[in-house]
Order: sequence, then C-alpha cells, then structure tokens
Amino acid sequence: MELGGVAMNEFEHDVQSKRNDAIDSGIGFIVSFIGFSAIFVVATIIDIVAR
Repeated sequence: MELGGVAMNEFEHDVQSKRNDAIDSGIGFIVSFIGFSAIFVVATIIDIVAR
C-alpha cells in the first residue's frame, strides 16, 4: 500500500502502542537487573548464614 508515495507495511496503519521502544527496553533491563540482583543478595545471605 502506498501512502504519500511511500510504500508502507499494512501493519503500520493500526499499531497497538505508539510508545517509544527504548523506554520499554529500559524498563525491561531495570526489572531484569533488579531480579538478578535479588537472587544474588539472597544467595549471598544464604552463604554468610551457612558459614
């Protein structure tokens, strides 16, 4: 399909979210970082208690 002389993908007409993908990527990185940090902290506490 052409729009203004530019061929567009048919899925670009009705996008579900117009938010910036970089924001979503940053949030995903932060959530993953916090999750792995929590695992590390719990493992460190278990290691200290087990001594």
